[in-house]
Amino acid sequence: MAKAYDSIAKGLREAIDLNKGKPVAAKTHRPEEIDVAQLRHSLGLTQTEFAAKFCISLGTLRHWERGDRKPHGPALALLHIVAKEPKAVLRALG
Repeated sequence: MAKAYDSIAKGLREAIDLNKGKPVAAKTHRPEEIDVAQLRHSLGLTQTEFAAKFCISLGTLRHWERGDRKPHGPALALLHIVAKEPKAVLRALG
């Protein structure tokens, strides 16, 4: 039990340090930020069309484009895939 606790505690300390911008030994992957408005324009879609095609709420899309919020997690991954392979994603989503 102590070994598991030590491992969890170490991971938590690394996560806190990483969040503070400190270097950590763990490998991390942080996708680059993406200009959602530019991506949408490159596809020739209105905000309403883009939001509907990619199952994003219109309000969320507007926040991203204004810079109030930034996409993260699965949404950011999806946007990167759309940027690199838009036809494949649109075909897959039907």
